[in-house]
Amino acid sequence: MRKIIFLFFIVNVLVSCHQQEIKKPNYNILNEKERAIVRDEIIEDRFNNLLPKLMDKTDIDMWVVISREYNEDPVIKTMLPSVWLNARRRTILVFYRNKEKNTIEKLAVARYDVGNNIKSAWNKEKEPNQWKALNRIIEERNPTKIGVNISKHFALADGLVKTDYDEFVENLSKTNQKKIVSAEKLAIGWIETRTPKEMELFRDLVKITHNIIDEAFTNNIIKPGKTTTDDVIWWMRQKVTDLGLATWFHPTIDIQRSKEPLKSHIYSFSKAKSNQVILPGDLLHCDFGISYLGLNTDCQQHAYVLGKDEKEVPTFLAEAFAKGNRLQDILTSNMQTGKTGNEILLASLNQAKKEGLRPSIYSHPLGLFGHSAGTTIGMWDSQDGVPVNGDYPLHKNTVYAIELNVTVAIKEWQKNIRIMLEEAGFFGNGKHEFVNGRQEEIKPIKIKY
Repeated sequence: MRKIIFLFFIVNVLVSCHQQEIKKPNYNILNEKERAIVRDEIIEDRFNNLLPKLMDKTDIDMWVVISREYNEDPVIKTMLPSVWLNARRRTILVFYRNKEKNTIEKLAVARYDVGNNIKSAWNKEKEPNQWKALNRIIEERNPTKIGVNISKHFALADGLVKTDYDEFVENLSKTNQKKIVSAEKLAIGWIETRTPKEMELFRDLVKITHNIIDEAFTNNIIKPGKTTTDDVIWWMRQKVTDLGLATWFHPTIDIQRSKEPLKSHIYSFSKAKSNQVILPGDLLHCDFGISYLGLNTDCQQHAYVLGKDEKEVPTFLAEAFAKGNRLQDILTSNMQTGKTGNEILLASLNQAKKEGLRPSIYSHPLGLFGHSAGTTIGMWDSQDGVPVNGDYPLHKNTVYAIELNVTVAIKEWQKNIRIMLEEAGFFGNGKHEFVNGRQEEIKPIKIKY
């Protein structure tokens, strides 16, 4: 009988190990050559199908994007082909939209074609002066408006440096100088709008992000009493590197404990303790984002380290977490096309407070950049609204980091805690959906005592 029991035990162990092996995430990361193909397909689709619509919508028929090597306009970085990691010398791109003929020209006043989509339109041997070559292109097409990337309030739409702007203007006729306008709305539209091809990838990217967090918040990585928050942070960084990906910001792991008072927002966001030893009973929180195929994620989730006699996350913490989910629902229900970030913020905060929540909302656009272009829906230190950037309207086919927190009084700990959540949300045709679901329960970390 003992032999049978022993064999049964061994079989169960083997089955358990096999099950764990099966459950291990398969990240399916593309190799570099495959990534290049996908990136170029996406850029071509954006040039041919998205850009003409944006130029028509913003009433700009010529867009001039100027950059010099290693000092690139953020916009041009999103337009370069996979084999161009930077601009070369001075790279000038010209997009001309003829709405009547339904055509769009994509030209480069540069020595080379910029990939397969943008053809070189400068023969230096015939015209040594690059600015004169650009002026000739403009004169021949006689646009109504010439959009350039200058913006007082939106950094990603303000990529034209002063030197290039001055030389550009000096080499234009007086008539064409008067046609220069800010391409702010066009640049923001280009950066914020997600295409169907991009959204297919975005879902995989967010899934990868969730899987890395799931791995980090396990007893394979965390050994209470030994593992520190910095250990987990650097494990995440190394995991991303090993997968051939990149992070766009340094991750954070922080702890809330029953015997430690809740810190202020500024402490939580910029001055939190580093290298803390993780202990049983700790409520862990991570802030983590990765970059892949030109897109970026931003995610915050929670885990709880079970104590010796605990088999699940305490009910009072689970109930607190549910309030964070509720605040997410309130915010996303108020996201409607045409509403400004400030209008969405005010409506959401008012609704949350009426329901007895203590909310803080600070959501931002997400996509080609981590803190991307679009409307700002609050900032952690600007809960009354954000001037100018918060007055920009919400557009469809955009992704936002649904970032917020709710403060909850925990009687059992005799203190307040802060449930801090962030998930990628896609705002499509009048409807919001999380790109790859959201965390709806605190992750329990089971310890082998």
